[in-house]
Amino acid sequence: MGDALKDIYTAEFLHGFSAKVHTAYKDFDSEQFVVSVLTHPWDELPLKARMHKIAEILGEYLPKRFEDALRILFSIDESCNGFPYLFFPDFAATYGQQEEYWELSMNSLERFTQRSSSEFAIRPFLLREPERVMEYMLRWSLHPNEHVRRFSSEGCRPRLPWGIGLPIFKKDPSPVFKVLERLKADPSLYVRKSVANNLNDIAKDNPDAVLRTAQRWIGHNPDTDWILRRGCRTLIRKANPEAMTLFGYTDFSEEKPLFKNASLSVKPDGLQIGDSCKLHYSLDIVGNAPAHIRLEYGIDFIKSNGKPSLKLFLLSDKTVSGGAHLSGTRLHSFAELTTRRHYPGVHRIALLLNGQEIAQTMLNITGDKT
Repeated sequence: MGDALKDIYTAEFLHGFSAKVHTAYKDFDSEQFVVSVLTHPWDELPLKARMHKIAEILGEYLPKRFEDALRILFSIDESCNGFPYLFFPDFAATYGQQEEYWELSMNSLERFTQRSSSEFAIRPFLLREPERVMEYMLRWSLHPNEHVRRFSSEGCRPRLPWGIGLPIFKKDPSPVFKVLERLKADPSLYVRKSVANNLNDIAKDNPDAVLRTAQRWIGHNPDTDWILRRGCRTLIRKANPEAMTLFGYTDFSEEKPLFKNASLSVKPDGLQIGDSCKLHYSLDIVGNAPAHIRLEYGIDFIKSNGKPSLKLFLLSDKTVSGGAHLSGTRLHSFAELTTRRHYPGVHRIALLLNGQEIAQTMLNITGDKT
């Protein structure tokens, strides 16, 4: 989660939230609550740590009995909607993991997710008692509210970004598939996106399991087919042969060619970090039959240790007619990013057709302009 998002928790926001709590709980010390939240090291805390601190401090100023504290939060949660209020489910994860509170905690996460999201807060419970929690996930997958159904998928994603990893489901995703089975044709796009992302997570550790599932599901419902296409995107980027065949990409070899006259060039062929270059590609599709193609370029970025690391960039994914001529120019920036730093060296650039390299060129990167 981006650093800028943490700034949603301003003093003004905290005072506004405190006022809501005070309307439901007259003993709530609004001013001292805000002071406690903003104490050091608040300024240094990232977003999720800020959420957690708000939840922790909230527990110090609400009634000590978990059920009494939740009753107060339930009385105001209708006016606490959206991303900033992720600390509501975090409160349940922080103070409600004892056995005596289990059912109450599950019910609160079901309720809170309808106004923010409980996908992060459910994970400590999953780590403690996965089988028990997955019974709730199965129940929630049939819930009339789309937010709860999405939660049943998103909460058990093995590799949820910014969430605690779930090693048990990286090793054996079969309990997750039982939930996804119920959601594979969900009427809500919001839910279907989560199912696709969950499949993509699973594919990183268990590609064969995802491919078996895709083979069973494909071709019965257009919404399910959409899920599978997104859910197998990592397998497609890696040109997994079974995935490429399943989604209809045209196979080719030296004996059965698909292209000719492939070329890739870069101008200029040398630049500094922070500059941009133009990549020009060209190829001809051979034969008379239409071909389903995925055209990409890949750059072997030089890392801090001097070794290359390939990153792919999509140019086109479509069906083209036999004999088609494909060409184009793509501007690529080597500006510094929060997600990628650039280092000097010779960068190899390749053109790939359906996962196979068909042309290459070189680009020399020198130090930045400063």
